[in-house]
Amino acid sequence: MKSLELRNNNQALLNKELSDLLKAQFGLRMQLATQQLQKTSQLKKIRRDIARVRTILAEKANQK
Repeated sequence: MKSLELRNNNQALLNKELSDLLKAQFGLRMQLATQQLQKTSQLKKIRRDIARVRTILAEKANQK
């Protein structure tokens, strides 16, 4: 996910994206705990995407 794509979205879409990412992260953590996760690099990718969305949400909140 590119930050330019996220910057073009409004706040409601960003909140939905954040919610979806947090659910995906939870699922991956459960797979990791039960030894079912094949690609552990997915955790890092999801974590960075969450940080990206939260950063853009904070920037939009400061602009208003």
